[in-house]
Amino acid sequence: MAKEPTSTTATDEATAESTATSQATTATDEKAQAETVVDPKDQQIADLKQQVDEKDDQRLRAQAELVNMQSRFKKEQAATIKYDGQSLAKDVLPVLDNLERALATEADDEAAKQLKKGVEMVYDHLQTALKQHSVTEVPAAGETFDPNVHQAVQTVPATDEHPADTVVQVLQKGYLFKDRTLRPAMVVVAQ
Repeated sequence: MAKEPTSTTATDEATAESTATSQATTATDEKAQAETVVDPKDQQIADLKQQVDEKDDQRLRAQAELVNMQSRFKKEQAATIKYDGQSLAKDVLPVLDNLERALATEADDEAAKQLKKGVEMVYDHLQTALKQHSVTEVPAAGETFDPNVHQAVQTVPATDEHPADTVVQVLQKGYLFKDRTLRPAMVVVAQ
């Protein structure tokens, strides 16, 4: 019979341990709940801080975009100013070509010679005005072919006089406006 009290004692001890563990778990759960329960004012402060951070980020991004737009506008404005007059210069080139053709004709009588002299004066003034505004002729005859400023419209076999990839003949003059090609020179190239 001595064994029965021992087992009751063991059962009591196990129950006591279980109760103690249960109480400890309950105490830990209560502490965890107390820690997870956040004061509504603290939550509101955290939310407001997050909103302020988001607004600061939006403001910084908007400022950066504004600076980028301003610099892009300045670059576009500088390019517009630099190449101002390009379309006018391009429209004047056919007039220059026609004046050159008029000067290439033979003048037989005195009146035709006087007319040709007048056309030559107009041509000279027009060329001077174009040069003053940075419109220059593309060097072509005898030069190495450059696809940026020359347009090959015909090829001929290369010779000793005209090696391969050189311009043999200029069919129409080309012109540059500052660093841009207004019109490429139409040329015959040796191949």
